[in-house]
Amino acid sequence: MTRLPVTHRVQRLPRLIATDLDGTLLHDDKSVSARTVAALAAAERAGVEVFFVTGRPARWMDVVSEHVHGHGLAICANGAAVVDLHAGRSLVKVRELPVPTAREVVAALRSAAPGATFALERTSGMTYEPQYTPYFHGDDGPVATAPIDKLLASDAPVGQHDGQPGGGQCGDPVLKLLVRHAELSPDGFLELARAVAGDLAEITRSSPTTLLEISGRGVSKASTLAQCCAERGIEPEDVIAFGDMPNDLEMLNWAGRSYAMSNAHPAVLAATSHRTVGNNEDGVAAVIERLLAADLPR
Repeated sequence: MTRLPVTHRVQRLPRLIATDLDGTLLHDDKSVSARTVAALAAAERAGVEVFFVTGRPARWMDVVSEHVHGHGLAICANGAAVVDLHAGRSLVKVRELPVPTAREVVAALRSAAPGATFALERTSGMTYEPQYTPYFHGDDGPVATAPIDKLLASDAPVGQHDGQPGGGQCGDPVLKLLVRHAELSPDGFLELARAVAGDLAEITRSSPTTLLEISGRGVSKASTLAQCCAERGIEPEDVIAFGDMPNDLEMLNWAGRSYAMSNAHPAVLAATSHRTVGNNEDGVAAVIERLLAADLPR
């Protein structure tokens, strides 16, 4: 019987780890545990690139900014923006939702779901309708409010510019259209929206509340991650992905190996063959630790 060399590695490490943040990498209090910080750093030392792939806007990335090594990049707004966290959250790539398309989606959802309220996430910040209930992260500052038709007009009011002085411009690209509904269920609203507007744009959700996130057609975590990997010569089979909500599904299906958190949405659990413990139990770190331990020379 032929003996394997002592340097044989029992499991090849991935070249890239792609992980969602909320409900996946972060604890419910939005913190990054010391265990997770150590696991991410160890992966980077082993030559594995780490990409944070999130629905969050760039201005909400401070919680993980210091934990991206090497390239410094993160994929934000469900794939609509690639951000350099080492350069003050500057935008490297933007995949916008065209304003005419946003208007079409608004009209379709108004007709199908009366009572829907809307907000816009532009590269310059957030604006929303007076009836829309925003989630304030703590650093959003003052934002403009107006009916969605006004927010999408050429003379639209301007939101805060990612915490930077000077404000944004009404013509700044739209990254996401956000839609809330007070009466419909989260998954019911998603199904309805896709039925009436799914041919116009990408429609998904990541919140436990009835909040939909709408991006330009073809824009998703998966498609932007695929672009970033292609630029690095990384194939899907060299990627491990982690996620918990419907906005992670395309990414989880694209990656060669995918893990659903134990706290994941039922659709995510059904679509993935690998599991890890929940976000509050450091499920991402647990997998990384096992991968690095298995890769040690025997």
